[in-house]
Amino acid sequence: MISNWQKVKKFVRGNRDIKSLVKGKLPGGNKRPSRKVSFTIAIISLGAKLTKVDGHVTKEEIKAFREIFQLPESEQKNAARVFNSASKSTLGYEYYALEIRKHLGAGSPLLEDLMDGLIYIARADGEISFQERRFLIRVNALFGLPRRQFRQKINFHNGKDSFDPYKVLGVKRDMPLSEIRRKWRNLVLKSHPDVLVARGVPEEAIRLSEIQLSRYNLAWKKIQEEKQFVPT
Repeated sequence: MISNWQKVKKFVRGNRDIKSLVKGKLPGGNKRPSRKVSFTIAIISLGAKLTKVDGHVTKEEIKAFREIFQLPESEQKNAARVFNSASKSTLGYEYYALEIRKHLGAGSPLLEDLMDGLIYIARADGEISFQERRFLIRVNALFGLPRRQFRQKINFHNGKDSFDPYKVLGVKRDMPLSEIRRKWRNLVLKSHPDVLVARGVPEEAIRLSEIQLSRYNLAWKKIQEEKQFVPT
């Protein structure tokens, strides 16, 4: 069976017009890439733009990108071809962000997963630069996601104490633990890898759901620890 990365390479190798590939439209009646392939190209392109936004690409960022997409050794050259083509494209990152939102639809839970992945890549070399933060804030806005959630994600990836577990789970502090647990379980189920694949995400991007799951699980753990010491 041909992998998704091989399908992506097939279209990129013969077409330098990344914009047409992302839109799933090719001139001259050529065969169009599938929605899944177009979506993959858009995600790779956005990731490529992020790694270059501060003027240099680090080994740590490339490693983080590979972790996010869990690339097998045999497919890394295919992914690199797409990554390099996107890096050289004159299109701005805003275009890719808007196309991804169109692919997924406004309000899609996967947009949050993607933001987690982008922050993970930006944070990979030890800190998020001013240019990277500005990039991430803009993409978060283009995705239509709340600024408050973005700050929570940044705090989570930076390991800061301002990480608010109640906001992460979307619950109130005075809710019974049983109700909070129910909300946590629902969020975990929605972020399960099988559900992510069902949303139309390439199987190589399963790492996105793992990051989201770790946020939910950490939030639930902190709430349990806090509730345990609250006087009754």
